[in-house]
Amino acid sequence: MNSLLEFFGHQEILLLVLLVGLGSVIGHLRVAGVSVGAAAVLFLAIGLSAWGDAHGHKLIVPEHLGVMGLILFTFSVGIMSGANFFATLRQGLGPILGMVGALIAGAVAAVVAGKLLGLDPATVAGSFAGALTNTPALAAAREAAGNSPLPTIGYAVTYVFGVVGMLIVTSLALKHRAQDSDAPAPLVNCTIRVETPERPSIREIEQRHGGRIKFSRVRHGGMRFPVQAVSEDDVLTYNDLVTVVGPANEVEQVAEELGHASSHALEADRSELDYRRITLSNGKLAGRSVAELDLLERFGATVSRVRRGDVDMLGTDHLVIQLGDRLRVVAPRDRIAAVSAHLGDSARGLSDINPMALGVGLAAGILLGKVVFPLPGTSFSVGSAAGTLLVGLLLGHVGRIGNFVTTLPLTAAQAISEFGLLIFLAQAGTKAGSLIGAAFASGEWLRILVLGAVITLTVGGGVYLVMRRVFAMGGTKLSGVLAGTQTQPAVLAYANGRTRFDARVAMGYALVYPAAMITKILLGQILGSLAR
Repeated sequence: MNSLLEFFGHQEILLLVLLVGLGSVIGHLRVAGVSVGAAAVLFLAIGLSAWGDAHGHKLIVPEHLGVMGLILFTFSVGIMSGANFFATLRQGLGPILGMVGALIAGAVAAVVAGKLLGLDPATVAGSFAGALTNTPALAAAREAAGNSPLPTIGYAVTYVFGVVGMLIVTSLALKHRAQDSDAPAPLVNCTIRVETPERPSIREIEQRHGGRIKFSRVRHGGMRFPVQAVSEDDVLTYNDLVTVVGPANEVEQVAEELGHASSHALEADRSELDYRRITLSNGKLAGRSVAELDLLERFGATVSRVRRGDVDMLGTDHLVIQLGDRLRVVAPRDRIAAVSAHLGDSARGLSDINPMALGVGLAAGILLGKVVFPLPGTSFSVGSAAGTLLVGLLLGHVGRIGNFVTTLPLTAAQAISEFGLLIFLAQAGTKAGSLIGAAFASGEWLRILVLGAVITLTVGGGVYLVMRRVFAMGGTKLSGVLAGTQTQPAVLAYANGRTRFDARVAMGYALVYPAAMITKILLGQILGSLAR
């Protein structure tokens, strides 16, 4: 066995892929219907590294590989969240402040519990960083404590429960996801017979409903006339048939305003007007709004829905489309092929990693992470992880700068984020596992473990209660907020696995992650300074 451990100690890449592969297999195993997913890679890495260290062999994945995995992960999360992040940021200020308050409560609990347990302030500072699984906070605590080894010991002992404890709180949040009130309403379509004498225009009705509905087909004047694509300038007259798409409650309101739901279904008549799901793979069109595609003028076509990942969105004029989006296009039968050729309709749109945006975005994020921000008596930098997340959010929001597409297809971003996550977890696990022996040899490990549990559960429980009771946040988004508060990719991976990559998870994570990272670094620095 010693020879095998020695062999893996000199084969860093082989060790990495073994941890990723075997850990992923373990992560798919279900106990009582629950699996830990990618977090299994972390726990396997901790156990194997600690075992090797106990036999005098260092099984460590190089740190630069872990950093690369982490920035791939955070940048991809930013890209996936950017399209909606800034639109919800104003509504998110309250939850961000609530999360910061929970972290401050965790720091206060650390000081009080540390004194009651008779632990050195430097150990308390490291325990705070480990209980909240934040390495930058550990670095800040060590520097403030005069590079004492005690913060590292506290970090190593509390790190594992920092992950497990937050996984428990996240699992509790996800138990309530069936009652989420913030779930996007499924889209329905309905053919309406117009009976109002008011002659409203399509633009007028869509504006009245705040862009939450979209008209896709119309038949003017009776059954002997053809079905046509809808223009905003169209005016509805008595006895017209029109198809509207949107959430069920909005569609019902439109039906009451205009007349009644008809027994005729215009979408079933495909003799003149047809529809098809078309994948956007033409990079020249990515990052543009539906209106900017100008499909009605060029082809007599409209976009009724856009499917991104597993989510259907209304094809409103202002919706910005991305590579890999699947557009439900309504067009004359003889123009469908032309529309398909124009949009691309290639599987490449689902998998193109857009290396230019990926490379430039990662470089900009790393540089942003190295910027030093001065504070009274100290300074700090947000680090590469937060830097790449922020740049990813910005690029995902912008979509296009001139001819430069700034986003990645959702499927490609998901694949990159998962790959980067697994690499990071393997490296982080081997690093933590190599410190476990020293931590247990300190003789204070049990008291440190209790302190870590107090901190993790104070923060996790505080965030859970504030988000649920004060902001009435749904369990799905809350799971992402908990992962972002913990700045822990393993918790995010668990939430994504349980929800099948529900977009609200990434939104919650991206909403609080930057503020959580900065707050924990500052609190780690403050706690570390108490040791001097």
